[in-house]
Amino acid sequence: MLGLMQQRPLLLSSLIEYAERYHGETEIVSRLLDGTIHRSTYRQVAARARRLAGALRRLGVGYGDRVATLAWNSFRHLELYFGVTGAGSVLHTVNPRLFPEQIHYIIDHAEGGYVFFDLSFIELVEELAPRLPHVRGYVALCERHEMPAVKVPNLLCYEDLLAAENEEYDWPEFDENSASTLCYTSGTTGNPKGVLYSHRSQMLHTFVAMAADVMAVSARDSIMLIVPLFHANAWGLPFAAAATGAKLVLPGMRLDSESIYTLMRDEGCTLAGGIPTIWLNLFTWIEQNRERLNLSDIKLTRVLSGGTAVPRSTIEKFQTLFGTYLLHAWGMTETSPIATMGSLLPKHAGYDLQARYDVQALQGRSIIGCEVRLVDDAGKELPRDGQTVGELQVRGPWVISGYFKGEGGQVVDQDGWFRTGDVAAITPDGYVQITDRAKDVVKSGGEWIGSIEIENLAVAHPAVHEAAVIAARHPKWQERPLLLIHPKPGAVVTKDEMLQFLSGKIVKWWMPDDVVIVDALPHTATGKLLKTKLRQDYGDWLERHSVDARAQA
Repeated sequence: MLGLMQQRPLLLSSLIEYAERYHGETEIVSRLLDGTIHRSTYRQVAARARRLAGALRRLGVGYGDRVATLAWNSFRHLELYFGVTGAGSVLHTVNPRLFPEQIHYIIDHAEGGYVFFDLSFIELVEELAPRLPHVRGYVALCERHEMPAVKVPNLLCYEDLLAAENEEYDWPEFDENSASTLCYTSGTTGNPKGVLYSHRSQMLHTFVAMAADVMAVSARDSIMLIVPLFHANAWGLPFAAAATGAKLVLPGMRLDSESIYTLMRDEGCTLAGGIPTIWLNLFTWIEQNRERLNLSDIKLTRVLSGGTAVPRSTIEKFQTLFGTYLLHAWGMTETSPIATMGSLLPKHAGYDLQARYDVQALQGRSIIGCEVRLVDDAGKELPRDGQTVGELQVRGPWVISGYFKGEGGQVVDQDGWFRTGDVAAITPDGYVQITDRAKDVVKSGGEWIGSIEIENLAVAHPAVHEAAVIAARHPKWQERPLLLIHPKPGAVVTKDEMLQFLSGKIVKWWMPDDVVIVDALPHTATGKLLKTKLRQDYGDWLERHSVDARAQA
């Protein structure tokens, strides 16, 4: 027997319709390329998104056609989020921080019909255009008087497109399983692979993201969206904000610590989302400018951080400086991205801060709708005892079933489990602790050493800005951990000092065999440590410097 409920399609256009009707005056604050602040509202965003949808139809962009963006976080990019998807086309957010060859491959592979770009990417667009035969035109995200002289075919002005349309466009209804957005991940081997989200998957992800034990987004929030709109749908925050009527604060391309701090203070932000590198830089800047800052001006109640593991020291600093709770999350582009969230259980209410930090340092707890499990090399499920380590697998209604155009072949097993490539343990309460990426684990004498725990401990040293651990080749143990340290500006730290600092915090045979002080550490386009480059440069460090490995205990 079937239930007698209406079958209304779950479409992203319903989010901006709701925000317009019930939270129309709520602000959307953007810092523009020239540094000025632009203020819009959900009512204006919705009206302009409808104009955009009409313009796309006039340009011949049809159902399922891809529309690419090379843009920072701004009100215009937000309008594209809703205008493109609401019209039934596919929003393809491209990461402009990738190498030009990767960007070329991604746009060409997606067969995007139009590319919408911020003016800061003029040179990039000019370089790419001659090699993108599928692109029919380029749209500069600006006013008519700001139009640049760009050597690309069919150059259009965004504001001109909108001005030629009216606001009477009616959002169409279509199958909720239709594609909504497309993001490419470079976290896999070979060429980047496309993750094609559906309206249904993103709506379900939005409903869960708003929950009290996930991000607890509400109309009372002012959300600073530091995570880029081109990173896995900005972790679903734009959709959750519209679904609740939360204020959005979009920092644009100015992601230096002073700009972030000032905007966060001035707009009364209560929630912010960003990768750990952003927070490490912020705290270094605060230390350097502490005397002139009134930290009580910061109203953050919680911060969402993911992408890579958050150091415990970062968790502590948010609590100490601002009284802010850090929500440690885990996910991937392939999981929309939220799969776990670091909310607390009732039993943690009586924990002191140090014990609570231990919980927060884990990568979060399984959330409803997204299942996680551990398996061994033979595919056998492993116990959730907080100790046993295995490969992390995930499945759920917002988890990938296959890559765009079938790239990579079969990526889930017969039961729908997706192999994440992460090595982890899971506690009996469902908290996940990522110990490493499978490719980054140090395999020393048949035992695994996780780099993440050592890195997070090293960053707690007051002189350390950032740390990385890689596997260095060793004639006896095959691999041993090598610790690379990037000190804070003006700070000095030595090998012996670091080893002493780590002593007693990890088991003896996990201790790095050497410590290398560097001026900077390389990062990927998504802000993660670029360990492939570090292994290339330092993989033979122990051999070249004849460093004796420490005896395993």
